[in-house]
Amino acid sequence: MKKLTQIILISLPLFSFSNINAQLSFNKDSLALYSDTVFITANKSERQIKNISVPISIINSKSIIQSGNTRLSDVLREQTGITLTSGFGAGVQLQGLNPDYTIILIDGEPLIGRTAGVLDLNRIAVGNIKKIEIVKGPSSSLYGSEAMAGVINIITDKTSNNLVSTNIRYGSYNTMDGNITFSKKLNKIQSQTFYNYYSTDGFSVRPNSNKRFITPISRSTFTQNLKLDINEKTNIDGSFRYNQERIKSIIAVANNGTTIYSNGNEKNNDVNGSIVLNHQFNTRLKTKINTYYTQFESSQDLLTLSGSPYNDFFKQIFKRVENQTEWKLNKSLNSTFGFGWVGEQVNSSRYDNVDSAKNNTIKYLYNQWEWNNGKKIVANAGFRFDENKNFASALSPKLSFLYKLNSNIRFKFSAGRGFKAPDFRQLYLNFTNAAAGGYSVFGAVEAQRVINKLNELGQIGNLYSNYYQLKKLEPEYATGIHFSAEWEPNYNNELQIQFFRNDINNLIDVQQVGNYASGSQIYSYLNIKNAFTTGFEIEAKQKYTTNWSSSIGYQLLITGDKDQIAKIKSGTVYTKNADGTSRLLLLSDYVGLPNTSKHRIQARLNYDNNKGFFANLRCIYRSKWAVTNNNGNEVFDKGDLFGKGYFTLNYSMGKQFKNGITLQGGSDNINNYIDGLNLPNLAGRTFYMIFKYTINKKK
Repeated sequence: MKKLTQIILISLPLFSFSNINAQLSFNKDSLALYSDTVFITANKSERQIKNISVPISIINSKSIIQSGNTRLSDVLREQTGITLTSGFGAGVQLQGLNPDYTIILIDGEPLIGRTAGVLDLNRIAVGNIKKIEIVKGPSSSLYGSEAMAGVINIITDKTSNNLVSTNIRYGSYNTMDGNITFSKKLNKIQSQTFYNYYSTDGFSVRPNSNKRFITPISRSTFTQNLKLDINEKTNIDGSFRYNQERIKSIIAVANNGTTIYSNGNEKNNDVNGSIVLNHQFNTRLKTKINTYYTQFESSQDLLTLSGSPYNDFFKQIFKRVENQTEWKLNKSLNSTFGFGWVGEQVNSSRYDNVDSAKNNTIKYLYNQWEWNNGKKIVANAGFRFDENKNFASALSPKLSFLYKLNSNIRFKFSAGRGFKAPDFRQLYLNFTNAAAGGYSVFGAVEAQRVINKLNELGQIGNLYSNYYQLKKLEPEYATGIHFSAEWEPNYNNELQIQFFRNDINNLIDVQQVGNYASGSQIYSYLNIKNAFTTGFEIEAKQKYTTNWSSSIGYQLLITGDKDQIAKIKSGTVYTKNADGTSRLLLLSDYVGLPNTSKHRIQARLNYDNNKGFFANLRCIYRSKWAVTNNNGNEVFDKGDLFGKGYFTLNYSMGKQFKNGITLQGGSDNINNYIDGLNLPNLAGRTFYMIFKYTINKKK
């Protein structure tokens, strides 16, 4: 693997810039990262990309459409530095940090409804997405909790054109995905309506085999955006989104050497609504008041083959009111100030009594100062203060710099602190899963009380030493440092290199704290880990001719638990040889945090001509990752179980005709890679066809 890394590092610059002198002159926005395109997420306000001082990436709608992808999970899977997890849906792992450390936004508003910290990205259709903005590194100075790893902001297309568009995609497993978009502008009112319907016979792969079986899924999403221009300085922007998901659950879960099969149904509904009042006092001062409400509700009813029922209900409500004011003091200095209130409520059968609501409120304020001398330097300094009812207050500062060596070369440095408050699940969970061997997970607040009661009833087999360490959880904190160099020699080439380091303190870890008398596991949550993720990312893009372009990205990721490394160095950790004998664990045996891969590559080759024909070939490679600790030392080393490294190839081609019709077809996972145990939701080879028709009437 070292040789592979060396080849990538040597070949990337050659790959990207070997034909610089032979380049043609193309449209300024064809590839250029430093065009006049605006970016919102990094500053919570529009800025030109060339003036952003933190690590960012952007995915435009053309790239999404030509890939043939229809769900957010498929789009993000092909991006540099991002890994998709497969437990509890498709979650996003950013720079080695788990899904619950990246906040997911739609038009700047957070989505809720996580299971075990995972927000399933399959719930989000991409048919009305204008672009996706990604900020890497701790971003709590603007976004608060859950932004320890970064921010992914989905910007929907709120075009003002009079437009009607419809498309339908049909593929393997009787999979159908259809969109209808209607945009209309009438006097001072601008409206856009979007509807998506998705259904599939589904697929899954049983553990320890390659046998597939049907798990039907249907999803529908309705979105309505309205904008009213009251006058030249004031407007009101409103949006509503409703998403419904129905899943026929046919589940196989392996636990303690036994696979348990269950059948049933799962229902998920989420609603999002916001009203934003924007007012510009003058060219130097503007403000907005934002009200947001979202609700997620989920229910699951299963029956195991032995007859044991499993019923789960979860309902979460999130409310927020925020004011943000931007003041341009002079040509160089700009200040953004905001404050707000958040109310959260959860009702769940996982928390003892479904009728007993768990509540929390948060008051916060943030301030960011930006200095731009208009030439070589952009500097940002800011902080956010969160007063959390259930936890200690949190202060999240951040500092970033952009230095423009010349018009083609830029350097960025950022340092910040992110935090994540313990969620309701980690505090109040009271959950036994009959569909997975009867294991239990108890929240830190409830664990000792519930386990003591079970012990009095004679149901506890044994308790581990970490059971006695259970206490009130503290917020997790991450300190992130990022340095990047970006080179754009012309409009047809880009090279970005980023080095990153994230140190996490008080990491909340789910650990087994005991066993039932039956042998089933008992888990809870503890603040015990001090972890880190570090590495670098390199991404190169090149446009060879008018028609041909390519991109390639590579990430090297190294992770670890600092406490475990200290124990290994002290000679107190043992492992097992292949013959079952014990020996001291060497630091060279240590592989870091579970579910993280050391190497990841994404590559794309594009063809696009002026007659409307396009084609692309995309490749994803991921190296092996630790899955299960099987030697009893609670440390992941080379002797544990791993998911195998793999690669997938995806292909798409299409033709856009002048009459508004587009035909497209493709295949995902051409090489038909299947891993039933570690990647049960990765389908084998699939095919699809897309028909799209657009009527665009000029005003």
